[in-house]
Amino acid sequence: MAETEQPQIYLITPPEFDLNVFPQTLAKVLESTDVACIRLALATRDEDRILRAADAVREVAHQFDVALVLDTHVVLAQRLGLDGVHLLDGARSVRWARKELGDDAIVGAYCAQSRHEGMAAGESGADYVSFGPIGQTDLGDGAVVERELFQWWSEVIELPCVAEGALDVEEVANLSTITDFFAFGEEVWNQEDPSAALARLTAAIRG
Repeated sequence: MAETEQPQIYLITPPEFDLNVFPQTLAKVLESTDVACIRLALATRDEDRILRAADAVREVAHQFDVALVLDTHVVLAQRLGLDGVHLLDGARSVRWARKELGDDAIVGAYCAQSRHEGMAAGESGADYVSFGPIGQTDLGDGAVVERELFQWWSEVIELPCVAEGALDVEEVANLSTITDFFAFGEEVWNQEDPSAALARLTAAIRG
């Protein structure tokens, strides 16, 4: 893909947010930049909070004609009528999620740094796989994805891939010709002006 097309933007929501504030912030970001997909990725497992957050984010996403997927919770994604689900266990749940949600739903899979897991997810019916983190983070075991994985994937595999986790301007520029999507979360929301932060990152894609 990436030799001829620029990567698209994929937004990950904060793990916790104020329902009275975040939808307006999200709308401003979507007004400023074309976004392909939003992932609702809350830390809570409280069903009511997820439902209320999904309703609020979906209203904004659909206003801008942006797909909305839910982290992990296949049954809730189905009940809410969302566009799909993002799975965190590599290829393991992909086949089941596809069966539950149907052919039209988006099913994505986070595959950490594993080429093998990514290929298995694709064979099981995933629409995309994501690899990360790209930069160093205090979360997890400290492992990061090497550029070589994206290079190989772009040359050999047709399934779209997403780069995510601890991205900065330099990393975005480095990967912009060999990934299909960049997923931004805290890189945007932790900044005083999320729209400006996203603009800096997207400028690096264009070089």
